Amino acid sequence: MNVTVRDVAENDFFAWLPLFDSYCSSRGRGLDDTKALIVWSWIQDPRSALRAAVAVDDEGTLVGLVHAHPEPRTLDAGIGIVIDDLFVVEAHRRNGVAGQLLDRVRAMAVELHATRVTWSNDPGDADGLRLSDDVARRSPAIVFEMDL
Repeated sequence: MNVTVRDVAENDFFAWLPLFDSYCSSRGRGLDDTKALIVWSWIQDPRSALRAAVAVDDEGTLVGLVHAHPEPRTLDAGIGIVIDDLFVVEAHRRNGVAGQLLDRVRAMAVELHATRVTWSNDPGDADGLRLSDDVARRSPAIVFEMDL
């Protein structure tokens, strides 16, 4: 089955929602209505930095998503793109869909003259790690999170 990647559309909310819910669950986080509506409003707001693309199969079903945003990079005085979320439904994994979503982010990075694209992987996500190792290099940085 062929998959195409496109920018998320305003009328995609109810198709996007179960994908985002599955992604949140895979990362050990819950998704409630408030969080879903806030993230969706960021995606739809042209003033927000957050952008989203979706992978769509031949039947018009959304089978993957990527959320990313640009950020200033002080060390090289450039712009970087940070992938916040990357998810593909199980039935479409290992078929190149995540690579297509990454290609979409790469195109956004080129448009913005970004110097790099960064993302993190769950250490238990063997498919995600394998893809990441195939298309990028592991950063020597260690990421920390401070809950507030």
